[in-house]
Amino acid sequence: MPDPNRVMADAEALLQRVSPEGRRLAQRQRQRRNRVLLKAFLRALGATIAIILAATAVGWVIPIGQIGFLAALVAILAAWVVMFAISHEPEETVQTLAASDITMLPQKTEAWLQRQRPALPPPAQRLADGIGLKLEQLAPQVASLDPREPAAAEVRKLLSVELPELIDGYTRVPLNLRQDAGNGIAPDKQLVEALSVVDSELARMSADLASGDLNKLATQGRYLELKYKDDDGV
Repeated sequence: MPDPNRVMADAEALLQRVSPEGRRLAQRQRQRRNRVLLKAFLRALGATIAIILAATAVGWVIPIGQIGFLAALVAILAAWVVMFAISHEPEETVQTLAASDITMLPQKTEAWLQRQRPALPPPAQRLADGIGLKLEQLAPQVASLDPREPAAAEVRKLLSVELPELIDGYTRVPLNLRQDAGNGIAPDKQLVEALSVVDSELARMSADLASGDLNKLATQGRYLELKYKDDDGV
């Protein structure tokens, strides 16, 4: 009997290959990881040079001997371990999104959403990819927003409250009930419809920010309503 986890992994890999948005997001994630690793490498290299110069300077005053040489090697090894350890980016959570600075919120929400992607049905995954790209485009626009602006509050509400609550509500639905339309609309379909609203809202926000119409963004927002009908619904 095929392994369900293996089947899901293969489906996810196929969707990433055939989805242009998925390929672009995967490429951006690789680039982001490479930048982080490069920074860690440069910092470790700088620490290595500093340790060597310090050991050399001490050696001019007093002989460091084998013990000093070994101590320098240990210090260099520790510097490399520490630099790469601190370069690891902690996973975003709903709590960290809520506490995030508005300028970093689109990037952090994108990273969080991509980690939720495997738990979503294929149509929702494609929407999540599109939302990820819109968050990428929104990031530089939000960076120039005054956090005290009502427009910033609307962006924060959508990215750190409404979208996470939507995904969290869906993932709490048992797997065998996600396609059950007993309450009128199956949770899978509800999720896709709600993500479509989020996708449209992000496009509208980006357009309003690009036009500089912050008042329109703040006063004409269509808020995503997240209401749980029962334990089996989104």
